[in-house]
Amino acid sequence: MIKRVTVPSLFPPPAYSHVSVVEAGAKVAFLAGSVPLDREGRLVGEGDPVRQAEQVISNLREQLHAVGSGLEHVVSTDVYVVSGDTAALSAVWEVVEASGLSAGPHASTLLGVACLGYPGQLVEITATAVVPEGDRP
Repeated sequence: MIKRVTVPSLFPPPAYSHVSVVEAGAKVAFLAGSVPLDREGRLVGEGDPVRQAEQVISNLREQLHAVGSGLEHVVSTDVYVVSGDTAALSAVWEVVEASGLSAGPHASTLLGVACLGYPGQLVEITATAVVPEGDRP
């Protein structure tokens, strides 16, 4: 259902694919940005991009579960980190890799940005996923 391609004529990506292709006819879910807020809307991990990334992944799992999908069915993400420091971006990417999102691996863009929508927010991830037919994962 999902074909992940690493293009041999391009650089070898560390933990993502260059392209994800979904066969026509599949159900696809486009997820709003997952943010580091808890169930009550409180910021988790103030000042800590790694802790915020963990909360974002947890929330992303919930979004996917609600539509009958899972991290292994994500075909593309955009990972936003409020930082110009590549070490901070790398630390967040390590959370992404450990989460199961890189199981495919999926296509992804990692971005350092000036700010995000909630006060104190340091991480946000948007995703596109396939919703498999049949039982939930």
